[in-house]
Amino acid sequence: MNALKNRVQLIGNLGTTPEIITLESGKKLAKFAIATNERYKNARGEKITDTQWHNVVAWNKTAEIIEKYLEKGKEVMIEGKLTSRSFEDKEGNKRYVTEVVCNELLMLGK
Repeated sequence: MNALKNRVQLIGNLGTTPEIITLESGKKLAKFAIATNERYKNARGEKITDTQWHNVVAWNKTAEIIEKYLEKGKEVMIEGKLTSRSFEDKEGNKRYVTEVVCNELLMLGK
């Protein structure tokens, strides 16, 4: 059951072409966001689309695959875990970020 405690699966479309960062150690990091859409009808019967944006990071081999094959608009399924971190911005304000650390990637669509 430990594997189920912090597990996220999402299917969505890339909002931008992934940013690829090569660290001094040679490791690669891919950063991107995917959009997931939920469609439903409201109380008046109108069709509503609710779009949620999810920040995703991927490391090493997964980042290399992302660099090679993914671009804005591509549909993907990702699996990973949620992580939260904080940092100080240029003005000294504390900012919080929640990201999905991707460990499985499946390219969907054409």
